[in-house]
This record gives sequence, C-alpha cells and structure tokens, in this order.
Amino acid sequence: MSNKIGFLAVFALVISSQIGSGIFMLPISLAPYGTYSLISWAISGFGAISLALVFASLCAKFPETGGPHIYVKHAFGSTAAFFVGWTYWVSSWVSSTAVTIASIGYLAPLFHNDIQDICLLLEIILILAIMLINLRGVTTAGRVELLLTIVKIIALLAMPIAGLFFFDRSNFIVSEEVSNFTISQTLARSTLLTLWCFIGLESATAPAGSVDNPAKTIPRAIVLGTVCVAVIYFINSLSIMGLISGNDLANSKAPYVDAVKIMLPGNWHLIVSVVAFIVSVSNLNAWFLADGQVTLGLAKDKLMPQFFAKRNKYDAPFWGIILSTLGVLVLLILTSNKSFAEQVTSIIDISVVSFLFIYLACSLAFLKVNIQEKNCCKFLIGGVAVLFCCWIIYETSISTLLMSSLFPLSGTLVYLLWYHKLKT
Repeated sequence: MSNKIGFLAVFALVISSQIGSGIFMLPISLAPYGTYSLISWAISGFGAISLALVFASLCAKFPETGGPHIYVKHAFGSTAAFFVGWTYWVSSWVSSTAVTIASIGYLAPLFHNDIQDICLLLEIILILAIMLINLRGVTTAGRVELLLTIVKIIALLAMPIAGLFFFDRSNFIVSEEVSNFTISQTLARSTLLTLWCFIGLESATAPAGSVDNPAKTIPRAIVLGTVCVAVIYFINSLSIMGLISGNDLANSKAPYVDAVKIMLPGNWHLIVSVVAFIVSVSNLNAWFLADGQVTLGLAKDKLMPQFFAKRNKYDAPFWGIILSTLGVLVLLILTSNKSFAEQVTSIIDISVVSFLFIYLACSLAFLKVNIQEKNCCKFLIGGVAVLFCCWIIYETSISTLLMSSLFPLSGTLVYLLWYHKLKT
C-alpha cells in the first residue's frame, strides 16, 4: 500500500488549514463595516489567490518536503531558510493552541455550558488524539482530513444557503465609528480581518515528499482549494450578515447559533456546536500534519538536529510531532489560567503577522528564482503578492511588529548551536 496521498487529501488539507474556528466568530468583527466587509472579502480573496499562485509555482519548481523554507533556501540561502522554517513551526503552536481551546469551547452547549471544570482535560485528550492520528502517518492523517473536510464543506454551504432565504439587506449597517473613517481606511481595516482567514494556504506544500506527483498535484490543490475557501467565506459572511442586524451581530457571542435560532425553532442550534467542533478539529489536524513535515524538511536540509529526521514504522516524523504536541500542551496549561487566556487573542494576532513575513519572504523568493525567465505573468503575480504583504504589514501597529519578531528570535540559540551545519 502506498504511503503517499493524492489530490483529494491535499485539497482537503488546503481547505482545512484555512477554514478553522475563526469562521464562526469573524462576522462579529466585520459587523460594524456593513457592506464594506463584502468588498474586503473580494480584496483579501484576490490577495490570497495571488499568494496561492506563488506557492503553486514554487512547489512545481521545488517539490520537496518542508514547505516555505525550501523556497527561501533556493533563493536566499540556508540562514534565511532556517529562520523562516523555525518561525513557521513555532508560530503554528500558538495557532494550534487557540484552535484547541475553541474546539472544546464549542462543545459547551452539549454539556449545558457546565464544562469549565473539565475543559483542560478535554483539550489535552483532543491534542493527544490528533497526535496519535498523525503518528499513524501522512496517509491516515490525510484520510481523516478528507472525511472531516467533506462534512465541513457540506455544513458550511448548507447553513448559509438556508440563511439566504431570510436575507434582509437592511441588516448591513455601517457603524457610526466606522463611518468616520475614509473609504481607504475602512477597506484597509476590514481587509486585515478577512485576510487572516486565509493564513495556512501554503501548508499543503510541506508534505511534498509524501504526495503523489507533487509538482502537479499540490499546485492544483492550492489554487483550487484557495478559490473554494474564498467562496465559502464570502457566502457565509453574506448570509450571516444578511440574517442578523449589524447591531445585534456586533454584540453576539455566537452568531451561527443566533442564526439557526432565527431559522429553526427548538434545539437545532446544538448542531452548530457539533459542526464548529468538526471544523476546528479538521483545522487542528491540518496544522499538525504540516508541522511534522516542516521539521522533517528542516532536518533533511541539516537546518535542525538530525533526530527530527527520524520516522516511525508508519513513516511519520516522530519527534517533530511529539515536540509540537508538547509545545501545544504547555501553552494549553498556561492558558488554563483565565487571566492569561484573555491575552490569547493578541498573541494570535502577533503569530499571524509572523506568517505574513513568511509569505513576503516566499514572494520575494518567487521573483528571484524566476528573474531569468522574463515571464511577465509571473512577475505580475509575484509583484501583486509582494505589494499585498507589504500593505498588510504597513497597516500593522509597531508594537505588534516588534512582538512578532520574538518568533524568529526564539530560534537564535538553536541556530548558533547548529551554525556549522547551516552552510549551503
């Protein structure tokens, strides 16, 4: 039996790595922007697709295990590659922690909201379950991802399409605060929110060595998957914002639950809890699958200690998965303290900015490796991706940019210890 995954599994990985728990909460943040939020989805979707084309082209040229650091290595050398790979790996711990907390939180209604005392236990059980799935190898993790993604797509299309029958355009209200901004400022701020939902579009490039015909399979999956994600996000946002008035939506704690209560009587809203849990778990599994492959790729390139290159009998990168699990478990224990948990949102924002720097580095690498081809189309795609990343970074506060620098700096000690192995 082949230990490699095909197009459908990679396609599922692309979708699940982008669509996570944020889809259920984003309407709250977008509510004050009214109709501007729909325009921002178009802008961020265009930017995400340009980045998808960048990664698709790079993966076709360099179909190797590891993802982003591979492309930076070919363009800028091993030192830059190490810090890109390390930043990607460590940043994903924070994202996985937040997704785990959200996953269990969505189950609260099933326990009559009396879940606080066992939250940490359930979070640990979930993480260990995801770890065991990924230790069974890429094939098993890919099959689980495909199954979860099918359920996720059906649910995330069925609910908003049903909501369109209750659509009311008068619900799109621009708040007084937002109305004081210029159009440029309004679109910039709302686009920042919507773009964050596309973080993870590159994750399918990480397991290239475990994919059938990666030079063709991964590029197709990245582009088609990102287009599908953009459509799903847009339909969901349009439906929820057309179903619930802007003021009510801005004050909602669970917009999808409120939406189902409007459409259907009884306890049908409990289905939302189950769907949200499935969506979050598939997102978590996708991140774990990518994490293991990233550390494996770094070790293969001698940019990380060689024990990361060891695989178990299922051909899974054992130590990469184990250390990722431990990193998330530590963060889960720390965030079990309520006062610290309140800081998670800002930490996530910082990790997202670090991903933007990775995207910028890969976009610049794309331009450099294609400079001799004199292909106008590729230069246009790369130029759009670079300008898009720079615009988002420019709109980010200085304090967040400085805090995000802690992710690459955290790898300095490992880099110094392995400096003699980082030569190209």
